[in-house]
Amino acid sequence: MILFERMRLHEAVGRRNARKTKTGYSTDADVLEELAPVAPIAAKVLEFRQVAKLRNTYLETLPGLVNPNTGRVHTTFRQTVAATGRLSSDNPNLQNIPIRTALGKEIRRAFVPEKGFTLISADYSQIELRLVAHLSGDPVLKDAFARGEDIHRRTASVVFGVAPGLVTGELRSRAKAINFGIIYGMGPQRLARETGMSVPEAKKFIEAYFERLPRVRKFLDDTLAKAEKLGFAETLAGRKRAIPELQSDEPRVRANAENIAVNTPIQGSAADIIKRAMIDLDGKLASEGIGGGMILQVHDELVVEVPNDRVERAAELTRASMEGAIEISVPLKVDLGMGASWLEAHD
Repeated sequence: MILFERMRLHEAVGRRNARKTKTGYSTDADVLEELAPVAPIAAKVLEFRQVAKLRNTYLETLPGLVNPNTGRVHTTFRQTVAATGRLSSDNPNLQNIPIRTALGKEIRRAFVPEKGFTLISADYSQIELRLVAHLSGDPVLKDAFARGEDIHRRTASVVFGVAPGLVTGELRSRAKAINFGIIYGMGPQRLARETGMSVPEAKKFIEAYFERLPRVRKFLDDTLAKAEKLGFAETLAGRKRAIPELQSDEPRVRANAENIAVNTPIQGSAADIIKRAMIDLDGKLASEGIGGGMILQVHDELVVEVPNDRVERAAELTRASMEGAIEISVPLKVDLGMGASWLEAHD
């Protein structure tokens, strides 16, 4: 009430009315992020929520989950929970350890290997975008990945019609948002919210994107049409996901189902690929007697713990297993690091 009735912050960002829920004025992250540039108090509330979540979810909880016999935190991985095909982690969920903020990253510093061992962090680089390039056959995306170019800079260059060297940080950010957003059915409203563009500007940008990259539009349309016809979507490995909601008369349910239909061949294929890599890597580490092994999987990232004197060879095997897990029309690339903590290895 203080933010909206006394301070009238919604008016400062051009809103006539504050957004309300059943319990009062909405102060979710989207609302506060919109208010933060004109009201430092909104930024402080966001910061407080972040710190409170880190404290309650991780700092106060994880120490109590250390196994007294092993001195380690053990999670449970499940294969049949996430409909995408990804592994899920619970009790505790170690796939949720934050990485996007500096403060959140520091929690990873607490995860360290056994004495005499080193952690390897191997993360697929933009695997979902690489799959979009392969599945759509779009020449712009395929050429950029083949040349090892900055995909977002290249996309911005093509969409805005400027030389790559003249692409500003703002233009690159817009291209990055839509590059990733197409996987999840991003529309003008969400793109505007994430980039600071107006909704009409965002609509024009999306139209320009698909005009310059028509194979991507065709891939999305064809994928949806196929799923509607067959009643399921399919990954590169042939795993099928039934989507009966595509026949729903409820617009919201159907819209969500359409996003799932388009997303499944992309995110689902990425999930299949890293599972193949894990199986292959496990065999290689065992056959060479490396010692240690994989200890964590976080979606597109594998964390491996190996003896200090075998770390270089283990890193070679990890890269080979991940980059060779499947052959597609663009190269798979792995960002790989090593260190005495999960944070050090990931950075």
